Amino acid sequence: MPSNAGTTRLVIVESPAKAKTISGYLGPGYVVEASFGHVRDLPRNAAEIPAAYEDKPWARLGVDVDNGFAALYVVSADRKKQITKLKSLAKEVDEIFLATDEDREGEAIAWHLVETLKPKVPVKRMVFHEITKPAIQAAVANPREIDRDLVDAQEARRILDRLYGYEVSPVLWRKVRSGLSAGRVQSVATRIVVERERQRMAFRTAEYWDILATLAVANPGEGPRTFNATLIALGGDRIATGKDFEPTTGRVRAGAGVVHLDESGARGLAARLDGRPFTVTRVEEKPYRRRPYAPFITSTLQQEAARKLRLSSQQTMRTAQRLYENGYITYMRTDSVNLSETAIAAARRQIAELYGERSVPPEPRRYTGKVKNAQEAHEAIRPAGDNFRTPGEVAKELSAEEFKLYELIWRRTIASQMTDAVGSSVSVRIRALSSAGEEADFGATGKTITDPGFLRAYVESSDDENAEAEDAERRLPTLTKDQPLTADELAPQGHHTQPPARYTEASLVKALEELGIGRPSTYASIMQTIQDRGYVFKRGQAMIPSFLAFAVIGLLERHYPRLIDYDFTASMENELDEIAGGDHAAVDFLTSFYFGSANGTGDQAIAHAGGLKKLVTENLSDIDARSVNSIPLFTEDDGREVVVRVGRYGPYLQRALPGEQPTPPAEGEEGGGGQGDRAPIPEGLAPDELTPEKVHELFLGGGGERKLGDDPATGEPILLKSGRFGPYVASGERKSSLLRSQSPDSLTLEQALQLLSLPRLIGADPEGNEVVANNGRYGPYVKRGDEFRSLDSEDKMFTVTLDEALALLAAPKTRQRRAAAPPLREMGNDPATEKPLVIKDGRFGPYVTDGETNASLRRAQTPEALTLEEASEMLAEKRAKGPAPKKKAAKKAAPAKKTAAKKTAAAAKSTATKKTTTAKTTAAKKTPAKKAAPKKATTSPE
Repeated sequence: MPSNAGTTRLVIVESPAKAKTISGYLGPGYVVEASFGHVRDLPRNAAEIPAAYEDKPWARLGVDVDNGFAALYVVSADRKKQITKLKSLAKEVDEIFLATDEDREGEAIAWHLVETLKPKVPVKRMVFHEITKPAIQAAVANPREIDRDLVDAQEARRILDRLYGYEVSPVLWRKVRSGLSAGRVQSVATRIVVERERQRMAFRTAEYWDILATLAVANPGEGPRTFNATLIALGGDRIATGKDFEPTTGRVRAGAGVVHLDESGARGLAARLDGRPFTVTRVEEKPYRRRPYAPFITSTLQQEAARKLRLSSQQTMRTAQRLYENGYITYMRTDSVNLSETAIAAARRQIAELYGERSVPPEPRRYTGKVKNAQEAHEAIRPAGDNFRTPGEVAKELSAEEFKLYELIWRRTIASQMTDAVGSSVSVRIRALSSAGEEADFGATGKTITDPGFLRAYVESSDDENAEAEDAERRLPTLTKDQPLTADELAPQGHHTQPPARYTEASLVKALEELGIGRPSTYASIMQTIQDRGYVFKRGQAMIPSFLAFAVIGLLERHYPRLIDYDFTASMENELDEIAGGDHAAVDFLTSFYFGSANGTGDQAIAHAGGLKKLVTENLSDIDARSVNSIPLFTEDDGREVVVRVGRYGPYLQRALPGEQPTPPAEGEEGGGGQGDRAPIPEGLAPDELTPEKVHELFLGGGGERKLGDDPATGEPILLKSGRFGPYVASGERKSSLLRSQSPDSLTLEQALQLLSLPRLIGADPEGNEVVANNGRYGPYVKRGDEFRSLDSEDKMFTVTLDEALALLAAPKTRQRRAAAPPLREMGNDPATEKPLVIKDGRFGPYVTDGETNASLRRAQTPEALTLEEASEMLAEKRAKGPAPKKKAAKKAAPAKKTAAKKTAAAAKSTATKKTTTAKTTAAKKTPAKKAAPKKATTSPE
């Protein structure tokens, strides 16, 4: 698209991939460059605070709370090089177009770019919801100004989250553990997961029985001869099912009025019904109709991608981001189910072509969103363009993950404009009189789909893996009232009530959405944050809270309940929406929340409590650290109370009589010291798995050990224990850690004896020097005196002969260096540099490299799931940062160096970002030891 004659325009987008796609749609008069996301933010730590503000009392917050909540913004160190480049380009053009995403966050990035670049040329805002040539040309032709209401709402959200995080997190540091964080949304999300686990811990299972009858008709005609029916009533009273039991007692609910069959009762009834006639007493047939599902919004896309493709929220959004930036789908952060008129027309045309005219309804379908506090009215997520490309047409252009997600979006969009699925459903009641005169009623249901309609294109999945698919049919014979039947089989069936299912990322996103908490742009980051902070871990798809999460949520519930109240958190979202709509002032809202101004617009419960500031400072002395770090489990028969303590090195079990103070563990033990009133909790054990039986097992021997057997040579017991540094075996004075390839669950006595034989004496060389094999920090090795040589496998420690060991020791060390490990994955050539990219395993984890620049994979990324585009962007960002500054702090006085090390460790636990670590090191160079405490208080608590 040509620009005005002689006019050069700079178009700024967030990512290089987006820049590459858009530049292909614009003419030679346009320069498209990426900002690499946000260009500035509030200071993340003391090192980022400009010198002119270091003495300000509000500097640690980065917000001047006494002067209209003015924010102190700093350009990120890793963005300075790119900002310099953008400033240079801005001087060479006649006009600037800010083409960041069309949402609050994108609007804020555009505003920050203007504030940072301070351009002398006209600046316009360019918006679009899909990256296609017509959309980009229309956006250039119809620019607008930056929407300050959207910017104010995003800034208020950022300041709100900063105040919450920086005021509440220090309470957790003092009362639970250093380095923890609280957040306006993350803490509420964690509470939801913890509450579900509490329900599971309190759950008591119940057993109930029924009878499954296989019934046959004499003349089936075209239908099946037999069908299944389940016992539903006895003597006119309903048979108990799972919903009739109290989850915390396992007993039938009071007043349920049901018959609770046990195994003997079910088997006895089946015997009394054997050979008895069965008769149809009622047949009810109704039409079946199912309307299509609405097109995807952010939350439903994440939910279905998790169910069907097993993708995490972050994986889904990263893949969707690539599809959007490369012009395959519309913008993926939306809570609108609307489709544009052109999209509806495109879908109807494609339905007619692929499924026939009869699958196109007479009138287009229009959907109304059900999301509480829905944000800006974007379009739903759909294939881009005015003519949708089928999955087959794009298959060769996309990676496997991208193709699957595109097909999911395409199918959902097409299905949303198709006809209803129609058919019929039938409900049948059958009665039999037992030999003892009991009336037993059985029920069966059937469903027949005569026209699948939209189900041809898309069937939604369920979080319940046992749920029946919507397109499944259950065909019954043609039955009439009073028709006789015979029972081919009467099978008593036992069932157990089940605890409420744990949340998955998909169901947790759904719960947050229903509560009106979070927004499309935040769901994925919330899921990742609560895992990164150690509050939640995943087992398969299930999200399990840690005991650390129990301690944190327990503290907040007891002392700051309003801060994690669901309605309160949703009301904050509503306030921000009103600011975005220009209906409320951000300063009034923040004033009410932080200071408690009764005239503000914020939550009145917080206001009447004096605001957040007063709330977290005045109540601090009321918080008993031991109490909040203790999670009661149960009381044993001898009266001893069993609790989980959340300690410095992790959770552990402790038991004592009421009022008795158990001996505290020694430094570094946390329950691993072998005393009878403490036991370590194995890593990865879910809270609801700490049953009395499991607790008893962990307390065996006082240290939670398990006896594997006796040493045949000494007669001493061989115990498997769990210590601070992992599982190990012990017998008498001998101890040995398990090998990397071994698991505590499957360790045998023979393997334990092998471990206890280490270090293994292989023999002696001709000079009489002992040669031994052992396992060390860097793996298995052989040793003679001060000489070491690595072994190529752990098994070799137990099998290497003296001759083999001497041959290894005789070879020069240079020849014994292990060959470079093969890459974990070869990715292909970098789209930006054409250099081959590979993923390697380094000392600090996997990283991607082009041979010159390395970039570590982030916590949520895996070598298998990382895409070529992501790898290219990571390396581009790393190159944009430039070489890391040389560290000279090592020559400083020892106390300062220790402080820096401690702070770096705390920062790594909190955020695990290179930028924070670099900032801490820089701060250690310039700041005397007495300032260490304030800096620690600003370790990314958000």
